[in-house]
Amino acid sequence: MKRKSIIIGSVIVLCLALGIYALVKSPRAASNSDGEAAAENAPSLVTVQVGALKRMTLHRCVTGYGTVEPAPATSDQPAAGAQLAAPSAGVVAKMYVVEGQHVEKGDVLVELNSSSAAADYAEQEVERQKKLFAEHNTSLKNLQDAEAQLTALQVIAPLSGTVTRLNVKPGVAVDVNTVVAEVMDLSRLAVSTEIPAAEATDLRTGKEVLMPGEPPVTTTLSFVSPAVNPNNGTILARALLPADSGLRPGQFVQLKIVTAVRTNCLAAPEESVVTDESGRSVIALVHGDEAAQTPVQTGFRENGWVEISGAGLKEGDSVVTVGAYGLPDKTQIQVVNSSGDETSETNSSLLQAQ
Repeated sequence: MKRKSIIIGSVIVLCLALGIYALVKSPRAASNSDGEAAAENAPSLVTVQVGALKRMTLHRCVTGYGTVEPAPATSDQPAAGAQLAAPSAGVVAKMYVVEGQHVEKGDVLVELNSSSAAADYAEQEVERQKKLFAEHNTSLKNLQDAEAQLTALQVIAPLSGTVTRLNVKPGVAVDVNTVVAEVMDLSRLAVSTEIPAAEATDLRTGKEVLMPGEPPVTTTLSFVSPAVNPNNGTILARALLPADSGLRPGQFVQLKIVTAVRTNCLAAPEESVVTDESGRSVIALVHGDEAAQTPVQTGFRENGWVEISGAGLKEGDSVVTVGAYGLPDKTQIQVVNSSGDETSETNSSLLQAQ
């Protein structure tokens, strides 16, 4: 009985083995195996985004940061700002202006009383001497002495402008070192910046200066120092601002000084220009459903665009942007956008992209 059971078990195992063998050798199994092998050998499909080469104007710029301040004196104009000190020691008697008030050159801002004279008395004495002088009853020297005494008790605006600061109040004691007020001509402002000497070799007066903002400001360099600051290795540069610049004294601003302009150059989106394993700059040029690496020479860079040159490249050529880095040569691609979907548009001015 035991021997019979063993024989029956052996027969069952043999039948199962034959069934499995038949399944493995069936045409369907062979077909599945061949499909898997074909899938493994099929080229991979890479999803990318693309952009287009364009003709545009690009600028080479030196970037700096500066502070808005009153314009300095020139050969035909005084400085546009002045800090006014007390002409003599004394006590503030009267204040004729408030901060933010417009004043004309020669206006009295503050009057003092000194230990030797009061402003009211000095004014009365000037009027008396003027009357006497008109009647030929006093000398010119007496009149001039009276006017000088009054001037020593008055803080007078040396230019037309706006009172930007008052540092005293009536009853406050001052001396000749006390800055009583500050006046600025807000229509005559400038911005000064310090540029590292290594980056300043192409700076010249007359070079275009662009200041991003709302609204953007465009001006030119009015001064470039011939000397390097030994303390920090920089060169001072200054640009006069338009009267309607909208900038304020003390404001910190970015400047882009245009040192060269390249017009009608072929440019590629910055993210499309990558470096290959050999260190060359390349772009992935799109041909149908395939992207092929193409070596390029690069130039100016501005606002997300790079000047390029290379054999056979032309405006409108489609290049891989997102997905370009590390993309093998002659790779099949699937584009998820089109060159017309780009969000970056051609800008001929640095300001338009800010």
